[in-house]
Amino acid sequence: MTGAARTLLAGILLALSALVCSPGVGAAADEPVDLLLVLSADVSRSVDHAKFQLQREGYAAAIADPRVLAAITSGRNRRIAVCFVEWSGVGNQKLVIDWTLISDSASAKRFGDQIVEAPRSFADRTSISGGIDFAFAQFARAPYRSERRTIDLSGDGTHNSGRDLAAAREEALATGVTINGLVILSERPLPWNPEHTNPPGGLANYYRDNVIGGPGAFVIVAEDFKSFGQALISKLVAEIAGLPPTPHAAAHRHVRIR
Repeated sequence: MTGAARTLLAGILLALSALVCSPGVGAAADEPVDLLLVLSADVSRSVDHAKFQLQREGYAAAIADPRVLAAITSGRNRRIAVCFVEWSGVGNQKLVIDWTLISDSASAKRFGDQIVEAPRSFADRTSISGGIDFAFAQFARAPYRSERRTIDLSGDGTHNSGRDLAAAREEALATGVTINGLVILSERPLPWNPEHTNPPGGLANYYRDNVIGGPGAFVIVAEDFKSFGQALISKLVAEIAGLPPTPHAAAHRHVRIR
């Protein structure tokens, strides 16, 4: 074999090796799941450290809750794929945990542990459009496939940074994605910008009118950050099962159906 031929063969083998080892390539790329779910969390500056910790711990506990696991294992494929992102102002979006299969308590606990242990990403303004755009982009790189794709967006304030929110929402909805909202109410308005966390008509109505959309989209309200985890459990069960929240959840968590 000539030197040129050896060089060509080495290049081909190196390319094949990179292809096989790349995430999302090969058999896993075609692996079906019952839901592709992006957990998209607001970490803007209105979310102080105590609220941030409660939110992170709420996500970790909810994903491993027996009710959520029962919903996951009742689907056709008995598994979902989840990733976790955080967002704040323009350009401040981060993939905290990449696409992960959740199929049992062990995988759910591992995912939850990663959420709790990861450092905070940002503390800037509130670009809901940036949060939607970044979450939507994750579907194209998912190494799994599902007919159902949902963005689960939580936040405690109105959009105040970045491109037009309506445009970001409509572009995602046009592809069949569902955007659900988990609104965290603030007991006290921000002194420097009270309408950010307490807009006229309430933050839940703001999310219903400006953020959520798609098949079966809904908003669940957590009365404060301490009730975030329980509200998130109801939300995850509804999303995974592909059904609206139960009347019990609606009565106790102020669900708004779009």
